[in-house]
Amino acid sequence: MSTRGKNINLYLMDGEPNGRIKCGLLNWTGVAYKIPKTLLDKCNDIKYLKQSGVYFLFGTDSDENSVVYIGQAGVRKNKEGLLYRIKEPHNSIDYWTESIMLTTTNDSFGPTEISYLENRFCNLAIAANRYKVKNANDPNPGNLTEEKESEMEEFIDYSKIVIGALGHKLFVPYILTNSLTDDNEPLLYFAKANCPARGKRTSEGFVVLKGSSISQQTVKSCPESAIRDRKKFAHKIGADYVLVEDILFNSPSAAAAFVGGASLSGKEFWKTSDGVLLKDLDSK
Repeated sequence: MSTRGKNINLYLMDGEPNGRIKCGLLNWTGVAYKIPKTLLDKCNDIKYLKQSGVYFLFGTDSDENSVVYIGQAGVRKNKEGLLYRIKEPHNSIDYWTESIMLTTTNDSFGPTEISYLENRFCNLAIAANRYKVKNANDPNPGNLTEEKESEMEEFIDYSKIVIGALGHKLFVPYILTNSLTDDNEPLLYFAKANCPARGKRTSEGFVVLKGSSISQQTVKSCPESAIRDRKKFAHKIGADYVLVEDILFNSPSAAAAFVGGASLSGKEFWKTSDGVLLKDLDSK
């Protein structure tokens, strides 16, 4: 069955794409706001941000890895919810630069619902393994009825679409499990016997797969970008230089340089299981 299209409504609140954005979906009671950290003070009069909901704080760490903190906000005695929950404890933390806040147009979230959503969003983000999740503790999932849980799961499905449309593929793995064999892109293998690595082209670039081995040494001509990548992804390189996670690169050549520790052409050093080089694959 083919996937149906989605109608997403984006409102540029400041008239520019780098400003505040309000987002909704047709037939969805949810509403999302993408707010840069520097523009939080302009949002004091937005009524939806005074409600209960779930928020995401996006940024990068010292090694330029994408990070996210996921939290919940209830309505306090002063009737202030999401916006003030972010501004009070989080505004002085320097790793994040923008937020996405989720709530509903009918103000229907209670404490149990937002606890469930925070727990599910955290675990989905960890499973996708695209961002480092900064939460120190596993949030309490709450105790929902079957009916309410089904309602929350539908909200989550729509939220994943909206958050992706707002520029954060937080819940999308680099490689979908069924795409390893079920799409038109073949698995590719590194053309050096001492580096048994596997990779795959995607719409975003080139992914070197978990379990791949990379060269333990780098030569003098190794590109600076590859050296930086080895430092950046050091937490994904396990014992004996075997990758413990998938890693996305912007091109096959960047992936080849990272794996081989040298300046290498991806067209010449990635091949199919039957020996067809990537350059020849592209010429067919």
